[in-house]
Amino acid sequence: MKIAIPLANGKLTPHFGHCREFAFIEIEGSGILSKEIQIPPPHEPGVLPQWLADNNVDVVLAGGMGRKAIDLLSQAGIRVVTGAPAQDPETLVHGYLKNSLETGDNLCSGGSGHECRGH
Repeated sequence: MKIAIPLANGKLTPHFGHCREFAFIEIEGSGILSKEIQIPPPHEPGVLPQWLADNNVDVVLAGGMGRKAIDLLSQAGIRVVTGAPAQDPETLVHGYLKNSLETGDNLCSGGSGHECRGH
């Protein structure tokens, strides 16, 4: 399994579409096999979901994500978990694998949502 996490300063960033890097975490069994940092392509609607699908990602852990990105990722067979806290990738993955990851609201679903449209 491969999990992708949008990062800023080594921790999950709340804005999926505007992150500068992603951690790709390979899982084997119940442990982390490897971690790789990748620079995503420039942000445009629909680009990141396709890029993640092309990189064989199975799960995305995110703080906030727009509806369009969620739909595109789901259509590609990628599970989306939103509302994840700003923690380091390893902590998030261990919580996800143990089914103990505490998530809150999708950070892009409240208010006007303007800053999250099209992600």
